[in-house]
Amino acid sequence: MNAAAALKPTPVTAPRSGARLLVSTLERLGVEVVFGYPGGAIMPVYDALAGSSLRHILVRHEQAAAFAADAYARRSGRVGVCMATSGPGATNLITGIANAMMDSVPIVCITGNVAQGVMGTDAFQEIDILGVTLPIVKHSILVRHPADIPAAVEEAFHIAASGRPGPVLIDLPKDVQVGQTSDDFGFHYPNAVQTVDHDAIAAAARAIRAAERPLIYIGGGVKIGRATAQVRAFAEATGIPSISTLNALGTIPTGAPGFQGMLGMHGTRAANEAVQEADLLIVFGARFDDRATGKLAEFAPHARVVHFDVDASEVGKLRDANVAVVGELAPGVEALTALLAGARLTIDPWIIQCASRVAGTAFRYDAPGEGVYAPALLKAISEAAGDAFVAACDVGQHQMWAAQHCSFSRPEAHLSSGGLGAMGFGLPAGIGAKLADPDATVVVIAGDGGFMMNVQELATLRRYGVAVKVLLLDNSSLGLVRQWQELFFDGNYSEVDLSDNPDFVKVAEAFGVEAFRISRREEVEAGIARLLAADGPCLAHVIIDPRENVWPLVPPGKNNAEMMEGA
Repeated sequence: MNAAAALKPTPVTAPRSGARLLVSTLERLGVEVVFGYPGGAIMPVYDALAGSSLRHILVRHEQAAAFAADAYARRSGRVGVCMATSGPGATNLITGIANAMMDSVPIVCITGNVAQGVMGTDAFQEIDILGVTLPIVKHSILVRHPADIPAAVEEAFHIAASGRPGPVLIDLPKDVQVGQTSDDFGFHYPNAVQTVDHDAIAAAARAIRAAERPLIYIGGGVKIGRATAQVRAFAEATGIPSISTLNALGTIPTGAPGFQGMLGMHGTRAANEAVQEADLLIVFGARFDDRATGKLAEFAPHARVVHFDVDASEVGKLRDANVAVVGELAPGVEALTALLAGARLTIDPWIIQCASRVAGTAFRYDAPGEGVYAPALLKAISEAAGDAFVAACDVGQHQMWAAQHCSFSRPEAHLSSGGLGAMGFGLPAGIGAKLADPDATVVVIAGDGGFMMNVQELATLRRYGVAVKVLLLDNSSLGLVRQWQELFFDGNYSEVDLSDNPDFVKVAEAFGVEAFRISRREEVEAGIARLLAADGPCLAHVIIDPRENVWPLVPPGKNNAEMMEGA
């Protein structure tokens, strides 16, 4: 347990099972929604769920439970919760756990396990899930006594949400779930004191005053650290142009003055060229991911680096920082803004240059032909939905098109599997996001490949009436793999043909979900209106050209200025 935690015994008047202690602790911590799937080794917990205040969402595959909990956490800012039984139930959570770890999302995963007396005997559905998940969790807890459950759950929630967030696993042997106890021990965690390294902040301010071409580099850590307002205020106060990683889109609203767009492999030319010309990178909560930097040795070759991050291990890991500011982002950025108040930065020519490049390299949407042009469709649907728009993206070409062409007014409006790039994320993520924010217009943006990986969650949509809108872009192929095979493997299209896809409209209707199809550009406006106006869940099956590629593209091994605009 955390050394700073103080033990708090709370006597109970009658013995309770470990399973009931688990449920009551989750209730006490304010948990409202749990995503899961029952099985033998967690059956006592499901017995205890009956009659509780917890809303359990029965998904149709445990992977979907983890993805939904992940998106619930991203959208709500609270810890997401999922549960599964031992063995295959637990192992089916693994991809979702890894996804949360890569993108620093706070979720608590609760697994049942075989009784302690048969652990290590290859008992039915026994898996050492703690050992299996050790590299992909922030922390894991094997509970050995029923009375320890409240403390374990409180510790898990604290660790998942504090510092750099991430997934925490709680493994509950069956004998611990059914065991009775009259004790109830919890842990109280004192509020963390947010400190600011004023010397480092002063050094950062000096570097900014000396720069002629500074650039704000925004990572997903800004949203995670709830520092969006502070970063926006810093950008507005200084006028310094900004760029964003995939998972930070919406931190600076799309179209805001000075925003250059997303950087990286499928970033905008304006963002990538600005990085290569900048003489100072002011990095807020980013980790210099390879998809963002391209060839690292040639990334931002003229720039000094000021790096703000809550995780000291990220500072200097891939790019040396000339100034390192380690700590919570919100107070650090606020202190930097205050220190620069009234300072006159000599960057007007740079601001003008960046603005001119944004205007001169803006995307065009007048593609020839009568077929549906995916970038224009995505731009149009985000604009039609307005500030209520939330995109739950699957992984593939559609994911990159959404990042490039949708408008995001806040970072919580863009949910994407960034670090892991897990196909199948979109539909369960949409469910989690909609349950976290029922008033949002949640649109799942999926491709035909990724959609099939968790297509069974249409049943979850129908069962609970989750009014998620599914925009399914169907190019009858694994589009991003096909694009790479076209460009870098001499057109050897190996195992990317999905032309034998089912009729997705009939599939959705078989699940009881409204669905329709569009295949021509003239149908787009009415299709968007119908999808957004649907009372309940609805799927729009959109046929797009299988030869369409995502542009621009930074080829592997190249720096971000060496972008391909088309083949």
